[in-house]
Parts: sequence; C-alpha cells; structure tokens
Amino acid sequence: MVKQVNQETSREQLEEELYLFNTGQLFDSYLTLGCAAEIFEGVAGFRFTVWAPHAKSVSVVADFCNWDTGLAMEKIDETGAWTLFSDAAKEGHCYKYRIEQATGEIKLKIDPYALEFEVRPKDASIVKSLPQRKWKDHLWMANKKRHTLTKRPINIYEVHLSSWKCHADGSWYSIPELQQELIPYVKEMGYTHIEFLPLMEHPLDASWGYQLTGYYAVSSKFGKMEEFQDFVEAAHQAHIGVIMDWVPGHFNRNDYGMAYFDGTPQFEYNDSNKAQNFRWGTMNFDLGKSQVHSFLISNALFWLEQFHLDGLRVDAVSSMLYLDYDEGPWIPNEDGSNHNREGVHFIQKMNTTIFKRHPDVLMIAEESTAWSKVTSPVDQGGLGFNYKWNMGWMNDTLKFFEMDPLLRKHHFNLITFSFMYAFNENFILPFSHDEVVHGKKSLMHKMHGDRYNQFAGLRTMEAYKMAHPGKKLDFMGNEFGQFLEWRVHSELEWSSLEDEMNHQHQQFSQRLNELYKKERALWEIDHDPSGIEILDADNAEESILTFIRKGKKPRDFLIVLCNFLPVERQHFKVGVPYEGLYEELLNTEMVEFGGVWTTGQGVLKTTADSQNRQPYSLELILPALSVVILRPKRVMGVPKS
Repeated sequence: MVKQVNQETSREQLEEELYLFNTGQLFDSYLTLGCAAEIFEGVAGFRFTVWAPHAKSVSVVADFCNWDTGLAMEKIDETGAWTLFSDAAKEGHCYKYRIEQATGEIKLKIDPYALEFEVRPKDASIVKSLPQRKWKDHLWMANKKRHTLTKRPINIYEVHLSSWKCHADGSWYSIPELQQELIPYVKEMGYTHIEFLPLMEHPLDASWGYQLTGYYAVSSKFGKMEEFQDFVEAAHQAHIGVIMDWVPGHFNRNDYGMAYFDGTPQFEYNDSNKAQNFRWGTMNFDLGKSQVHSFLISNALFWLEQFHLDGLRVDAVSSMLYLDYDEGPWIPNEDGSNHNREGVHFIQKMNTTIFKRHPDVLMIAEESTAWSKVTSPVDQGGLGFNYKWNMGWMNDTLKFFEMDPLLRKHHFNLITFSFMYAFNENFILPFSHDEVVHGKKSLMHKMHGDRYNQFAGLRTMEAYKMAHPGKKLDFMGNEFGQFLEWRVHSELEWSSLEDEMNHQHQQFSQRLNELYKKERALWEIDHDPSGIEILDADNAEESILTFIRKGKKPRDFLIVLCNFLPVERQHFKVGVPYEGLYEELLNTEMVEFGGVWTTGQGVLKTTADSQNRQPYSLELILPALSVVILRPKRVMGVPKS
C-alpha cells in the first residue's frame, strides 16, 4: 500500500485502516498513524493520528498552537485512535501529544510514529513529511533478486556510528561525513556489508542504541532521514550492503515515551512482571497484542522499504522466546513450559510478512540459546529467520584462544565441537561488539602470550573463522588489532596504525577478506555438510585441525591446515583428493602480515601415500601458530561436474 503525500484521507478510509491496525494486519501503519502531510477540504496541512485507546482526551501541543492546552483531537469511534488536521502545522514545527490519561493525570508524550525528533536533550517530535525519493540503486536491488543469499559471500563489518571516528574536538561524524569515509574504507578492506548498531532515536548513548524511544526516526544525534537514505544509496552504488540492528522485544521506559502511553498498559503487557524488563531496565512489548504487531511489523518494513536496507539483525530474540529469560518473577504456561507462545507467534508472523514482500532480505536472529529451527521456514515449524548468529561457536573459540597453548590439547573439543552442529541452522560467525566491552578486552588483548604471539594468534583465529562454514561478522577495530576494548564515547584507536604490527594486521585482514570473496569454496556451500570434508579433527596432542572446503564445482576446493600451538611442525603430511600440484593460497605467518616467513613453500607435489582417508598426500612445513590454505594448481582426475 502506498499513500500519496497530498491525498485527502476520507473518514471511511481512515476507519478501515485503523480496523486493520487493531486486528494486527496494517503493515504500513506509519502511513496512517503519526504526522502526515495532507490536503483536507482543499487546504494543505498535516494530519495527526495517535493510538491511545484509554485516554480521556488527547490534544496536540506544538509550535503552531498553545503548548499548554493545544488543539483538541477527535476520537474515532471505537478504534482507540485520535485524529486532528491542522493547516497551521508546518514542516519543522515541534509537537507532542497532551494526553489526559485514564487516571486523569496529564502527560506530554512523543509521537511513537514521528519521523524526526529534536536533538537531545530536547525530545519533542518534529513535523515531517515522508520523503518522496527517486532511488539510484536499481542495479544493486536487481542483483539482489538474482542471487540466492545463502550461496553468496557475506562478510559483515559491524559499526557503531558515533564511535567509529570522531573529530579532533571529540564530536561525532555526521552521516554525510561518514558516507565519505566509511564506505570507501569498507570497500577497500573487502567487506561485503556494513551492519550498524541501532540508528533509531534513543536518549542514552550508554545503551548503544538498544533502548529506543523513536522507532521510526533516525536518531537526531546522527542526522536526518534523507542523509541516511543517501548513505545507503551510496553504499549500494559501491556494491556494499547495509544492515541495521533492530529491537522489537523491548523499549525505553522514559516517561515521555511509549511506556504506559495512555495511562494503562498499552504497548507493554498487562502483567507487570511480563511488562518489566528487569535485566535491561526497559519495558517489554506485549507481543500478543494485535496493535503491537501492526506497529512492529510496519516498523521493520519501514526500514527495509524507505531506506532500502538489505536486512535487519533482530536483537535479543531469546528474550521474546522465553517467559523466564529475564531476572524477575515469571509464571509458567499451564503445562509448565517456559516458552512465550505469543512471542513465537509474533516472530513467525513477522518473518512470514517480511519475506512475502522481500524474499531477498536478511533477517538475522541474535538468539543465544539452543532453540531449534530458528532459521527454518515457518511452514516447517521454524521461526522463519534466514540467519542466526552462532554464539556457541563464538564463545568456544574465544575461550580456546584465550587459553595457555599448553592447555589447548586438553580442550581441543572447543574448536572441533562446532562441526557437530554447523548445519543445524544457517549461521553467521560473529566477533561482535558484545565481545570487546565491559572488561572482556579487545580481540587482540584476549590472545595469549607476548605482543608477537597475540597478533599471530589473532591472525590464526580470524583465518580459522574465515575457513569455517558460515557467513562472517567482525566488529570495527578487530581488523587492525585494536588493543583497548571498545569505548562508546571514543573513536577507534586509529593512531595505533602508526605501529607496524597493527598496520600489518590491517593488511592481513584486507588480504583475508579479498581471498574470502574470491574463493567460492569458502561460501558457496556454507549450510550443507557437502561443503566441508574433515581430514583430521582428532589431533588434540598437536592441536592441529585439517579439513577441505568445497564449492559446487569439483575443482573449487581448498585444503585448510590450522596449527593452534606456537610450535612449528616439520614434514607435516596432509591428505588430498587428487594427484598433482598444489600451491599456497594463504600462510598467516608471512612477514608482510607480521609473521617471520619471508618466502612461501612454493609448489607442492603429491605422493601416492594415502593420508586422512585420501588417496594422495602432501608434505609441508606447518608454521607455528598459523593457518595455511592450499589450492589445486594442476591436478588430475577431477570430475567435470
């Protein structure tokens, strides 16, 4: 449904749309509720419509009318919504809703559907028309429809907008400034997508954007709606996708926001225990309420359609799936189970609706439990996402690499266990912002040993991740080995690139990213066991893991050797499937990356010795604490298809 800006809304049409809103079926509700330019009885102005079913009265207070009493709104029969047309309202005016709540208390509330807000600490909504944009990213959008997501390379650079870079005085970059620097940087580094922590309106930087007040507005501290549209368009023209984190589970509890909007539990649950999110100090959306369905699903589609986003990473999915996920009291279902059935139904409905319109977008679940079928279709009993962060792999991998190498042989299953479940879901392997804050240290600082071994370990871990089945994600700063953990109020440690080791690690990350995009074996069959063949996962004593990654064509395969100890292995043998010549595609210990190897091992020739259940083998030196990747140079007996 697309409503033109200068269209007069009939009473019948408004009531019909509000009926759909109340039944949970109005998935473009931002075109009906909120503030919209309109011509009414031949006069241009703005219509304000707000859902406040239990309010005694509602007025608009604004720059264009009295801020004390305002203009009284009319309640539309039994819809629970109030409306007002004003020809005095102009683009850029500030406004709020003066709500006489069910208790008789007067509250000034923001517009939940506002498209813009004042720059904080001010918090009024701003009168704004939905931009009528002519997009120039047609080639990118068309190509998305042609290529199956699961069979394409996805390597995401996760960014917190205001702390990627700052000006000398500490002020953050505007979106246009970021467009000029971030997009070229991401392209040069070889990533395929940018993922932003939430960019919606939020009052507290320390929440990183995860406690929202304005779901339909780009945060005023970042910039304007049109500027973010420009950013996405420019990224697409540079062949880079854009994803954003989105929070449909809970919202900010500030008094001027959505909390107890009309004086009763409106967006939140009636049960105060279910309504209160004790862990995060927020309010949980009532995911069983039809109007909340309309609000949230419309919001997801708003960002996907009005901004051409390539996907949403849905935050805190586990909190929507379990009644007892929070730290407060809870009541089990009548059968004693702890599943939030309303939350499950909402997620399935959300994904079904989104993929019906946009089958080519990414819907990524940040789900930290063992809930099954997160990325299975809804009609097969799944939640309907197409990707899930692999939190188990991330935790095990970091625990292993933080460990003293002398102990790794006793915990080798931390590295190998993920292959047991790697294809249960469509996974993304994340080293995200959550792993480098609150005293957890940066990735580089987590590595064991002196500075040289820390960088060697970091290269090994990142190369192992790149070769492991699943799409990839790295948080900003990981790519050059930042030592300090992430600080939300400071820019990344860009000055560390003056240090040769940091600079070399950045070059390594760039080379690894480009290698990933080029080699189909690393992404073409990511979510099926046929994409990998384990050669040896039982060499715990030497802590060496070897496997083959495979693409669709038999010729597209790579031999991956991971040495997780700082011990060089001479005359190491590895099995290969075909006779012939192989060459080194990557050696993480090359001097250009910060290692000690000045030359590679040249072309390697097979012998007829069977190894690792393969008919042929290669002998090579396996550098200390390294990953070596080999590719076929000239081999015989490879099937044509």
